[in-house]
Amino acid sequence: MAIPNIVNVATIHAETLVGDLTTTLTTTLVTGEAEHVYKINVFRVTNVTDNDATCTIDMEKGGTHKKIANEVTVPANSVVDVIDKSNSFYLEETDLIRGGASAADTIDCVVSYEALAD
Repeated sequence: MAIPNIVNVATIHAETLVGDLTTTLTTTLVTGEAEHVYKINVFRVTNVTDNDATCTIDMEKGGTHKKIANEVTVPANSVVDVIDKSNSFYLEETDLIRGGASAADTIDCVVSYEALAD
């Protein structure tokens, strides 16, 4: 497993993924691809119901899971940016981001990132 040299990248692709969260912290949202590094720019969660909900987002790196956001309240019918341009980070190959919500069918999410390959 080699970490791509982001000084001399061969390609940069803009990517956007959409999904919804289940009630367990097992919904994989982004998985780092071999020979790539992903610059995560935006991770937005939207509560699509009339009741407050919470969400938890974590990152797996080398088999260890660490929380990015833990039980963050997303008010009814509103949006919370868990990650934005001011606190972006890199996701290396085979690492992943996953999430879960306090209730099924309450939280939709959008992840926007740049996929850099050397």
